[in-house]
Parts: sequence; C-alpha cells; structure tokens
Amino acid sequence: MADEKVPTSLAPDHDIEKEISPAFDEKRRMSAPTTRILKHAHDADEAMKAFEGYYGEVMHIDEATNKRLLRKIDLHIMPLMCIVYGLNYLDKTTLSYASIMGIKTDIGLKGDDYQWLGSMFYFGYLAWEYPTNRLLQRLPLAKYSSFNIIMWGLVLCCMAAVKNFSGAVAVRFFLGVFEAAVTPGFAFFSSQWYTKAEQGTRIGFWFSFNGFAQIFGGLLAYGIAVGVQRHGASIAGWKIVFLVTGLLTAVMGVLFLYLMPDNQLNARWLSKEDRRLCIERVRVNQQGIGNKHFKAYQLKEALLDPLTWAFVFYALTADIPNGGISNFFSQLIVGFGYTPEQSLLYGTPGGAVEVVMLIVCGYLGDRYKNRLLICCSGLILSIMGVVLIVALPLSNNKGRLAGYYFTQASPTPFVALLSLIATNVAGYTKKTTVAALYLIGYCAGNIIGPQTFRPKDAPRYVPAEITIICCWGACLLDILFIYGYCRWQNKLKAQIRAQPGYVKLENQEWLDLTDKYVYLFLLADQERFFLKSSAHTSMQGESGIHLFALRVGRKILHRAVLGVVRYNATWKEDMPLPFFMIVADHSTIPTRCKD
Repeated sequence: MADEKVPTSLAPDHDIEKEISPAFDEKRRMSAPTTRILKHAHDADEAMKAFEGYYGEVMHIDEATNKRLLRKIDLHIMPLMCIVYGLNYLDKTTLSYASIMGIKTDIGLKGDDYQWLGSMFYFGYLAWEYPTNRLLQRLPLAKYSSFNIIMWGLVLCCMAAVKNFSGAVAVRFFLGVFEAAVTPGFAFFSSQWYTKAEQGTRIGFWFSFNGFAQIFGGLLAYGIAVGVQRHGASIAGWKIVFLVTGLLTAVMGVLFLYLMPDNQLNARWLSKEDRRLCIERVRVNQQGIGNKHFKAYQLKEALLDPLTWAFVFYALTADIPNGGISNFFSQLIVGFGYTPEQSLLYGTPGGAVEVVMLIVCGYLGDRYKNRLLICCSGLILSIMGVVLIVALPLSNNKGRLAGYYFTQASPTPFVALLSLIATNVAGYTKKTTVAALYLIGYCAGNIIGPQTFRPKDAPRYVPAEITIICCWGACLLDILFIYGYCRWQNKLKAQIRAQPGYVKLENQEWLDLTDKYVYLFLLADQERFFLKSSAHTSMQGESGIHLFALRVGRKILHRAVLGVVRYNATWKEDMPLPFFMIVADHSTIPTRCKD
C-alpha cells in the first residue's frame, strides 16, 4: 500500500482544500515541517462540516459556557458508557461465578477444559479486533457499537442453553467477537467529546464500572445461588445468571442505540450552535472528531512507532495476570478456605478497591498532568497483594484475602495507557490501528493467563502467582520507557517549532494529521515539562491554556516542596523542567508567564 499522493491541484468543490490552497502557493518558502503537513492535508476531519461557511471566524468559549457544555455532555454521555462498560465486564466474568455454581458438572468439563473455556472468549476477541476497529472508523460509531452490545447480550443468553464443552466454546468465541468493539469504541467516544485534560478522569470513571460490576455480579450470583438452594428452581442457578445478565445487556444496547449520538454533529440534545461549540472546545486536542477514510501512511506510521509497541508490550504482559485472576478469582477465594457461596460474597470488596483506585488515579493524573507515574501506584499495590498471597500460610485466610483485594488495583496503568492512546495518538487511521494492536496484546495476555492456573497447582497456584509478580514488574519498566520516550519526543517538537518558516495552518486541527506531523501536538503527561520552552518559540496562535497550566503547575510545585528546596536552580533554555525542582530564578520566564 502506497502513501497518499501529494495533490498537484486542489479540487474546487472541497472547502477545506480551498482554505489551504494559498499555503500550497507558498510551499517553497515554507519550512520542511510545514511542507510535510501540507502533503497530508487534503482529506479533512468530520469536524470541518461544522465550520462550513465560517472560515476565518474566531470562536471564543468563556468559562461559564465551557462548564455548561461539559455538564451537558457528562449528563448524556457518561451514564450510558458507564453502565454498558460495567455490563461488558460482568458478562465476561459470569463464567467465574458459574464455575462454582455447577456448570462444570452440568456440561461435563474435564481436565483443563475450564481454562480453555476462559481463553476462548479472547480468541474471538483477538480474531475480530482489527476488523472491528476498521468498522468503528468506517461506520457510524454509536450505531455500530449498539449493534455489538445487543448481539453480545443475546449471545450470552445462549450460554444458558449449552449442553457440552463444544457448545460453550462456540458461545464464548462469539461473545469475544461482539465485545471486541466496546473498549476501543468508548476510547474514541472519549477523545471525541472531551479535551485531553478531561479524558483521564472520564476514562477512569467509565472503566471503574468494572469494579461496580464485580460488586453487583457477586451479589447477584450469591442471591441466585442461595435462592435456588433454599427454594429450588426449574433451571440451574448458573443458567439464571447468564439469562439475567444477557437480557439486561441487550436492553441497554437498545437504549444506547436510541440515546447515544455518533458525534457532536448529530447529537439531538445539542442546538446547532452548541454543536459547533462542542467541537470547538476539543480543538485543543489537535485530533478532530473522526475521519472515515483509510490512510496508508498512517497505518505505516503506527507500525513503525516505538510507542505503539510499548503499548502492546504492556497490554500483553499485564493481561497475563488479568486473564488468570478474572477467570479464577472465585476458585482462588475458595482456596483461601471459604465456601463457594462465601467466595461469591467476599469477592465483591475487590470491586470497590478497583473503583476507588481508578477514579482517584484518573483524577490525580488529570489534576497533576502525570497519569503514567501516578498509575504506577496501583501496580505496586497489586504486586504487594500477590506477595501476601504467596508468602502467607494457608491458615491466614484474612491476610490472603486482603492480598487478593490489593490485586484489584492492577487495572490503573492499563486504563492510563488506554487514555494516552486516546490523547497521544492523532490521525484516525493511526488511532484505530494502535488501539487495535493494544487490544490484540490484551487478548493474547488473557489467552495465556488462564493456562498459568493449572489444576495440579491448586489450591495455592504458586507458579501462577510468581508469573504474575514477574509480569507486573516488567510492566513497571515499560511504563518508565513510555514516560521517557514521550518526554524526548516533546523536546524534538519544541525544536521543530523554533525553525524559521514554521507555519501553523488555519484549522490545522481538523486536517486528520497524525501526532508526527502536528508539531503543536504535545504528548500528554509531558506537556508541563515543555510549557516554558514552548512559550519562547510558539506562543503565536496557541491558546491561553498553556499559560494557565504553567501558573498552576508552578504553584503546585511550590506547595509540594516548600520549606525543603531552598536553592536557585540553574535553568538552561533547552532543558525541560524536572518534576522535583523549582525554578527560583524568574528572570528566564517570559513576562507574560509570570504570576
């Protein structure tokens, strides 16, 4: 596949191409970076439709209007995504509840059949992940997502009808196929509607409903198990669990189809003016709201970007533990010395730990502009939890159960990296490709994970637990690499913006360019390190949010180390501000940036 050709002439029927045509006439006088931008500027984003007839007009959104729009978006978008994502997790883990409610005996599972049944979901997920990401780009986002939600609910209901291992394998495979669209689709929704500064908190919040689902699912399964045991039922309790959760999901899919807009342009609850304002408020993301055309150069760039493979490595390595724990947590708790019914009930506090960690880390990551380092706290807590499970004797049930609860903090880095894909990867084809590869790694890890919990290792599963510790340790190193790489990339972009002849095109944010070609595009979590140096080189045409962030960042740093650091830090113009230092010499800060 070849890259798109540089247009030799501009088609007269495309407003965006008319818009940038003067820039082509001056191409020879421009810098090389600007020329590279123009090469890919002939296929604009969907957001341009909202600005047809308004070229040259400058829109200003005051704080009150921004808060009003954000409240409206939160009210209409977040409840739907939270509930559906919680059901997404619940539907995957119903098998764990069923494992101690009689499914193994009823459908004749033997040997390692249960491990393969747990992995089969991810084979379907893996097989369909890239095609579904392409369909998310090509088809209306909300409508395609709704179709998948309805279908996975109906497929889950079919699990109640299986009679043998083969039937269960088929159902689990197709369940994975239809659930493959949910996580990337919701990441795209978040990047469409929210600014970078808002995305970490929102993604953490809807992902935290995994924890709420664990609480709800445990209570639901416990209630059904106890009810069937006391009063009897015409069908097995585990079948009731599948029917209830499947039908609930299908109903939510219908509501999602009716209530969720594909993007700002067709949101029925927004006026025409508010639609433009909602698009304008995400201009700062430098990403647009979507482009339905496949671009070969963006696919190539995604495959050659080291950051892509750092994301994939994390997803693969982190989800080996996840695949094991999510399928075996009920049996693991039984191994601590509790009854099957007690394990359903005692598993629910783990969901509360996940909810709290995801919301707190998401908020703090956005608050202090450092999602990567803050999210490491969840991974460290999880490693401590596994160490407790391994080190404590079998007789210490409460201590080992507490260790299990600590492991439920492990999703925090996964969610942080998912939000970084939404914020740091620009260009719609590139974004869908990176998201697909990230979730392919997620699938591969979850396929491997259940195989580490071998029946012969029960009830302690020590080899699996040691594998978990090693995987999470490798994940910490990978996060540090991503952190350093983002910092290095932003420094290079600051140098490019300083080149003579660098020009920012009008409406450049809506040209569906990748993060490689948008030199104003700073990789999240590192923006604050470069605000000072960027102020010297590229203040023209940029919003005041950079100055605001600089002031807030400096105040936070002063408060954090006040009374500890009392020396003047030597500032060099090409050196990013370290996290732990205060620049006491204010003479190097531009007048406009001083408090």
